[in-house]
Amino acid sequence: MTLDEVQAEVDAWISGLKTGYFPPLLQLARLVEEVGELARVLAHREGKTPKPGEARGDLEEEIGDVLFVLASLANREGVRLEAAFQKVMAKYRKRDRGRWGG
Repeated sequence: MTLDEVQAEVDAWISGLKTGYFPPLLQLARLVEEVGELARVLAHREGKTPKPGEARGDLEEEIGDVLFVLASLANREGVRLEAAFQKVMAKYRKRDRGRWGG
């Protein structure tokens, strides 16, 4: 699935809701919340004293939640994630070419 397809699927789902897209600042708050949940899973798995029972599936779900909210925000603001990703990769390739032993 491409990022364009991700955005189209998110748009199709949200378009079927009465509320539609949340305002940008609320979406940002949701994104920060989801990233915090991702951080919690990683901290529990990889921390100094890992928490028993933190499953790999939890990590997958939290990354999926981040992608969903990011796609929602991008749709709301008219940003194509594929184009944004290509642009940032070009920046990293130029700026960080030999930065980390690459």
